[in-house]
Order: sequence, then C-alpha cells, then structure tokens
Amino acid sequence: MNFETDLATPFKAKRHQQLWKRFKKQIVLQLFVGMGMVFLLIFSFTPMFGVVMAFKDYSIVTGIKGIFTSDWVGLKYFDEFVNDYRFGQIVRNTLVLSFLKVIFAFPAPILFAILLNEVRHMAFKRFVQTVSYLPHFISWVVVVGIAFSFLSADIGIINKVMVKIGLIDMPLDILTNANYFWGLAVGSAVWKEMGWWTIIFLAAIAGINPALYEAAQIDGAGRLARIRHVTFPGIKGTIVVVLILTIGSILGGGLVGSNFEQAYLLGNDVNNPTSEIVQTYAFKVGLADGRFSYAAAIDLIQSIISVLLIFSSNYIAKRVSGSSLF
Repeated sequence: MNFETDLATPFKAKRHQQLWKRFKKQIVLQLFVGMGMVFLLIFSFTPMFGVVMAFKDYSIVTGIKGIFTSDWVGLKYFDEFVNDYRFGQIVRNTLVLSFLKVIFAFPAPILFAILLNEVRHMAFKRFVQTVSYLPHFISWVVVVGIAFSFLSADIGIINKVMVKIGLIDMPLDILTNANYFWGLAVGSAVWKEMGWWTIIFLAAIAGINPALYEAAQIDGAGRLARIRHVTFPGIKGTIVVVLILTIGSILGGGLVGSNFEQAYLLGNDVNNPTSEIVQTYAFKVGLADGRFSYAAAIDLIQSIISVLLIFSSNYIAKRVSGSSLF
C-alpha cells in the first residue's frame, strides 16, 4: 500500500504542475470567468437567501436581520395568493401572453435567418441584418414612447393616416383597449428581439457543411427542398436548445423575455383586465403595499414552475429529437 502511494505521489505532483502551467497561460480567460462567477454569486445566488421571506411574517423595519428572525407563517401567503379573487385572471393573462410569444416570437427569428441566408447580395444582407437587430438595444421605455407616437388615439401617426385615407372613421384606442393589449405586446416584442435572436440561428446555419447543399443541388433538390432537408436538420440542435430555454422562461416572456416591462409600461387602469400579470402584481403588492413576504411567495411559485418547465421540456426534447440542453 505504501509502495503504491509513493508511486502515485510524483504523478499527482506532475499533474498539479501541468494544471498550474495551463492556468497561467489562460490567466486572462480565467479572470473573465472569475468576474462572471463573482457577478452570479453576488446578484444571483446571494439574493436566494431572501426566499425564506416567503414563509415568514417579514417587515421591512426589521432590516436584513428580520428575514431570519421573523415569525414563521408556513404557506400562509401562498394560500392567500391562490385564493385571491384576481388569481384566475392574473394567471390567465400571464399564460396567454407567454404562450402567444412562444407561438409567434419563437419561429420568427428562425424563418428570418433562413430568408437572410438565401439572400445573395451581401451588402443588402448585412444592411437588413444590422437594421433588424438594432431595436434590441432600445430600452422598453423608448419602445413604449415610440408606440405612443404611432398608435395613440390623439396624436398617433398611424391613426391619423388611417382616418385620413378613410380606412377607419374614428381613431382606434389601441393603447387603452384591453382587447388590443396582447397583440400589441406580442407584436412589439417580435419587432424588438427578432433580429437579435436571428444572429444565433444564422451562426448555426453558417456551421452547416456547404458540400451538403452542393450534393442536394446535384440530386435535383430545389431551394425549398434544400431548406427542408439540409438547413432545418443542420440547425435542429440549436432550435431545441433555444426552445428549452424559451419554455423555461416562458412565464417571463420566453425568447423575448419582456412580460414585466411591457405589462408595467403599457398597462393602465383601462386595459388592466388583460395587462395585469403575475410579475406586475407581485411588484405592486411588494413595493406599493409593502407586503414583501407576499410578493416573495408569488415570485417563488413562478420560479418553481419555471424550473419544472425546464426539466420537463429538456426531457421531452431528448426523448423526441435526441437533442437536449443537459
């Protein structure tokens, strides 16, 4: 036994030396990774201690210490939220808005990437791609301001033009009508984020071996046939991974995660029946009413559902397509 230990010791020392040399060569990369880990530790993992607040009768006057010293109330706030008279409406709005974004926002960048890939004029292709992803860098506050300028019943350019050419008799109250909110939210989210996610799928398409397209063309495959039998199978793995991430964050908006910003900025007392969602409700009762434990319980329910959705979608994708996130 001692003989084997003596033999293993030099090998371990040599292995440690090799790891240390590799670390020194990659010092710059290691620093970048380290900063990312510190960021996650401070802003993602450390705040998770506050989850205990959902099970306690917390008051902000007790400070951070009160999170751990407040009296336990168990599932009191969870039960209160489930039995709230607006629970059904709030959950419905959240789910409908989220699923509409999956239906329309998820395939949009895939189709747009395929269309751009088929463009042969490189200057025009670069121009369209640049213009399409620029809205991603515009904040939702600015986007709502643009929507107000175009869609407002009083000063909206679109309403004025439609009235002037006779398409409508009276301006449409798009920003204040509950019936228009879901369409407005989904349309603005697709416009803002489609170009950004197109970059991911264009990169996946660029990784497909050009010889496959040449072989398909020699076999007589047309453009649509090449897209169907070469492009789609080539980016299937990327589509599955993005879909899993989308489903996991579906309650927050999925691929174009912006439910809170849109509902909070575009929502008002008039369209509240369709614009009030779980996130805005938790935000209002948490800050406006000072009920931090109640708001923490609501957000915890949403987080648990999101985690379950990630594991479920990953399992289904692995069984159906053979591709998965983990």
